[in-house]
Amino acid sequence: MPVKIRLTRMGKKKQPSYRVVVMDSRKQRDAEYIEQVGFYDPRQDPSLIEIDNARAVAWLQRGAQPTDRAKKLLEISGAWTEFKVARGDIHIVDDSPKKSTKKVDVADVAPVMLDEIQEAAAEAAEETTDETVEIIVEPTTEDADTTETDES
Repeated sequence: MPVKIRLTRMGKKKQPSYRVVVMDSRKQRDAEYIEQVGFYDPRQDPSLIEIDNARAVAWLQRGAQPTDRAKKLLEISGAWTEFKVARGDIHIVDDSPKKSTKKVDVADVAPVMLDEIQEAAAEAAEETTDETVEIIVEPTTEDADTTETDES
């Protein structure tokens, strides 16, 4: 039996809402379905999408084929990605840093590195010269004139 995950229309005239259902692909759109795995209301802002990801992934693993619109809703809810990961098409790399429970003393682990860092700092201090630059600002004739008038 060819099984599909697709939408079945609900709601009043010109006010559609849809159920995301698993049903035989040979049946009509609003015919009896095997299982309801979600709900979609496009009229709300933003659209309401409620999908039971566990049930949807279970049906996808059993071979149910989603229609284009149902596949888009599964992608939005994350069920399609879960299915791809479970199938092995997508590999997830864990980037989270691993926390160590051991306390490590830096001096014990890298005494050589500590010495090298201290030597490099000393060399950098020796390389810098203590040249001081003296900046002398002499007032120009315009500045001298303005200071005399301000004082009087």
